[in-house]
Amino acid sequence: MKVFLIGANGQVGKHIVHLLQNSDEHTLKAMVRNEQQAETLRQSGVNAVVANLEGSVDDLAKAMECCDAVIFSAGSGGKTGPDKTLLVDLDGAVKSMEAAEKAGAHRYIMVSAVQAHNRESWKDSPIKPYMVAKHYADRMLVSSQLNYTIVRPGALLNEPGTGKVQAAEDLQRGSIPREDVAKSIVAALNEENTFRRSFDLMSGDQSIEEALKSI
Repeated sequence: MKVFLIGANGQVGKHIVHLLQNSDEHTLKAMVRNEQQAETLRQSGVNAVVANLEGSVDDLAKAMECCDAVIFSAGSGGKTGPDKTLLVDLDGAVKSMEAAEKAGAHRYIMVSAVQAHNRESWKDSPIKPYMVAKHYADRMLVSSQLNYTIVRPGALLNEPGTGKVQAAEDLQRGSIPREDVAKSIVAALNEENTFRRSFDLMSGDQSIEEALKSI
């Protein structure tokens, strides 16, 4: 499977790049926002392309040409305001879905946020605009024609992954290393039990493969 990764320069994205670069099953085409980021990736042997989530659907679809799957791991970042959250995490995400349909990349994995499906869980959240953006982007993905998986990880940690997680449609809040999120996303690409499914993801006691099969 040729995978188009949106957000390759992000913290989870960098782990995904490493996993796909060393995969025997998949090949990678990495999307970043500027030429400097792309050149850095190219120097390490990654097929990188520059595109912008605030650009047109046509431009995104052109960047995705010949890809089978899309992973959306981009984000506006914690230092931007609600305007960028709206433009990137909501509209940018939806444009990437439209582009994927146009380019024929029918497999789509969204990196969302824990409990994004449950409005009550984030009604008093300090990052409420982000959660709202994720909520509606996820809903748009569910209503699309794409073979989607929505992964909603808990609080993201920079510590090494354990390879042990829990995955379910509704989990209480928890945390998970970014490395384990990335491994779960790559494992989900071919895991049929995750097709057209959404789930929360935390550190747990099951192997990633077992957890994805038991959702």
